Amino acid sequence: MEEMAQSIKRPFGVPEKPEFSVGLDLTLSKLKMELLKEGVSIILLTGFGGSGKTTLAAELCWDKQVKGKFKENILFVTFSKTPKLKIIVERLFEHHGYQVPEFQSDEDAVNQLGLLMRKIDASPMLLVLDDVWPSSEADVEKFNFQISDYKILVTSRFSFPRFGTPFILKPLVHEDSITLFRHHALLEKSSSNIPVEDLVQKLVRHCKGLPLAIKVIGRSLSHQPYELWKKMVEELSQGHSLLDSNTELLTSLQKILDVLEDNPIIKECFMDLALFPEDQRIPVVALVDMWAELYGLDNDGTEAMAIINKLASMNLANVLITRRNTSDRDSYYYNYHFIILHDILRDLAIYQSTQEQIQQRKRLMIDINENKPEWWLGEKQQGMMTRILSNIFRWCVKQKPLHIPARTLSISTDETCTSYLSNMQAAQAEVLIFNLRTNQYSFPEFMKEMTKLKVLIVINYSFHPSKMNNFELLGALSNLKRIRLERISVPSFVTLKNLKKLSLYFCNTRQAFENVNMLISDAFPNLEDLNIDYCKDIVGLPKGLCDITSLKMLSITNCHKLSALPQEIGNLENLKLLRLSSCTDLKGIPNSIGRLSNLRHMDISNCINLSNLPEDFGNLCNLGNLYMTSCASCELPSSIINLKNLKVVVCDEETAASWEPFKPMLPNLKIDVPEFDVNLNWLHTIHS
Repeated sequence: MEEMAQSIKRPFGVPEKPEFSVGLDLTLSKLKMELLKEGVSIILLTGFGGSGKTTLAAELCWDKQVKGKFKENILFVTFSKTPKLKIIVERLFEHHGYQVPEFQSDEDAVNQLGLLMRKIDASPMLLVLDDVWPSSEADVEKFNFQISDYKILVTSRFSFPRFGTPFILKPLVHEDSITLFRHHALLEKSSSNIPVEDLVQKLVRHCKGLPLAIKVIGRSLSHQPYELWKKMVEELSQGHSLLDSNTELLTSLQKILDVLEDNPIIKECFMDLALFPEDQRIPVVALVDMWAELYGLDNDGTEAMAIINKLASMNLANVLITRRNTSDRDSYYYNYHFIILHDILRDLAIYQSTQEQIQQRKRLMIDINENKPEWWLGEKQQGMMTRILSNIFRWCVKQKPLHIPARTLSISTDETCTSYLSNMQAAQAEVLIFNLRTNQYSFPEFMKEMTKLKVLIVINYSFHPSKMNNFELLGALSNLKRIRLERISVPSFVTLKNLKKLSLYFCNTRQAFENVNMLISDAFPNLEDLNIDYCKDIVGLPKGLCDITSLKMLSITNCHKLSALPQEIGNLENLKLLRLSSCTDLKGIPNSIGRLSNLRHMDISNCINLSNLPEDFGNLCNLGNLYMTSCASCELPSSIINLKNLKVVVCDEETAASWEPFKPMLPNLKIDVPEFDVNLNWLHTIHS
């Protein structure tokens, strides 16, 4: 390697200092603090596309303190999707004034760069690797040479766990969004007296704090007449998307999804998130049910959760866990897991879903708001054509059958009117989702012909449970396997012999549970999974439940009025999981529970009025995991010394003390006292 030909007195590849930025000061300060301290080699800055990562990285490189430490040894390299390592290294050699060697391979190039770095290791050095993709994660580590005072800043849309806890760029707050918008719309420099301030407020709210959207929309309206501003605000208030008329924004955002092209299932799962209303939390358990039937993912949710975590790592979704449950780890309990999707990403998912021809469309979303349907069919155009198409679809729905080929159908409505759906046919649909904002609703008649339907999800976003007027219509759906009802007043059951899973969340159940004319065992004779959560009117389990011997999982949680279990619970010979957590009025467990020879997981956490476990509890020969946090007053029978397969008891310190005398007789037992988080502050906002 030749000696340096000349001294290079400038940073390498650093973009020009941003002419204007806002809302980055706090993250910049924290990032700079991490960069300047000792011992940190790789720092990750992440956020979804258009959030300002490259802008912040450039700001950092121009910061006085950063420049003071690293001086000319600041190297800024854009990786993008397919980085050319040899070209990058050649440019770095040239920057430092060395003759560029003939590299035999990428590996040789990186090795030679390492030698160069060590040779010039006389002062601190900062390497910024901008826009790193998952396929290049390993390449980043090739640049991580063991040199003192050498830092790497990685910017990416994706979170890489191996690089430690990332700095996450979040959406701008409203005040900063206004400032950024006014700058790019040139309102500060304009001499116009057009009264746009109210319009600015409305437009910025639709941008949801995304800097890219704010900049693009602001520039597009700069020096435009008042009528154009007003027209855009009116369209957005009517439900139109920012993407409808702005090609630049759409093109920029579509790049976000490029990484999903090689992962078709993950891409489909991302687009499925748009089936739920904007600004609402999406229940993970609903996604588990959908994806198990649509894509063959496993029933326990592990594969679905892996995909969700992947989307979160790509900053395409946020995972919210409203309550940490001690039994989550072993029994895959996702009742408290929700997805939050940025509105603009939802619009992007809708747009992607509508790019196929209508005959090949996989999903269809219908939004009926005040009896005005919005058909997300993808043929949205401007001006008169939009009105023509809207009228055509309304006429088709009212006058003659409209055949829907989609596998997944989502209907959102705040009214009981179903007239716009009366002539629709969706015989191919396998998943049907109703997003309701109404006190009562009637299922549309076309459901009778949905012979392929496997999953029904009904979520009511109103405060009070919605009354279903024609629940008996479901009796025609012979292939229905999974039903999830949320904030619904459940009427009498109907016979569904192939139903495998029933989930009731914040529902009124008394009418159905106490009906002696239709027992749950007659309605769902092959049920395998019953999940009831936060149903405040349940005082006892539904009649006939213990006759469903196919039942494998029974979860009754946060049902505070449940005071007793049926004496016949021991008849559930195939039961593997029994969850009764936070049933605070539960006072006893029948002795017959000892007959559940296949039971492997049991959760009685927070059953604070449970005074004892029955003597036959020791007959649960296959019980492996027992969760009983906040059960210090629950007396343990002597028979528990027979629980030879019991591996873990998860509990609090007080409950653990009652288990200590039995540990010598149960040498394989581990008593786990974890830290857990119970936070119910989310309850008042989950359906707001």
